[in-house]
Amino acid sequence: MPLFQTIEFNETTKILIWHITESFEELLSKVVLKEKTQQRLDGMKSQMHQRAFLSVRMLIQEMGFTDHEMHYDEFGKPYFNCHNHISITHSHDFAAIIISYETVGIDMELQREKILRIADKFVDTENSYLNTQNTTDYIKELTVIWGAKEAIFKIRNEKGISFKDHIRVNAFSLKENLTEASLHFDDLVVDFNVHYKEIKSSTSGQDFTLVYAFEK
Repeated sequence: MPLFQTIEFNETTKILIWHITESFEELLSKVVLKEKTQQRLDGMKSQMHQRAFLSVRMLIQEMGFTDHEMHYDEFGKPYFNCHNHISITHSHDFAAIIISYETVGIDMELQREKILRIADKFVDTENSYLNTQNTTDYIKELTVIWGAKEAIFKIRNEKGISFKDHIRVNAFSLKENLTEASLHFDDLVVDFNVHYKEIKSSTSGQDFTLVYAFEK
């Protein structure tokens, strides 16, 4: 399937979303991989993971880059040898990237009841405003919070950061698409703008939450 959606956030930031409907063979035939990337692909046991991995390469190509231009640091964070920052994510049948002159992180999650069982592992101060009376909204809110914390962690990517203890997401409304968050780690305090939106799969009908964060 072609590119699912492009979000032109501003002049220097673009988000691309791919709906993964192609077979592994189809995707592989459309990308050019460097040797290190091919070895990483070959080591993946799940074909779903392989297809998501290749879909990210499709998105990179859509932006005019190649696999040879993307690298990973010692913590697994992707980067280009230029002024563009990149962050990547994939969830089930979606993959997405954000490329920007700014420092950014992105996450995409399927909205599902499973998150209710693990909420106490990543939610702390946010309990003061969560709508626990409406299960559907509660799941959506938890997914935004998880996505925000995941996106922020991708930006900082420092050992020892706890989603529950160190990252705080300010109160927000599902009717809006913007909130703020902060990271409090050791002597470090960093603020972020967090954007979020709902994406529906046209094949499964499932709802996903896309979240992306900018370091202030």
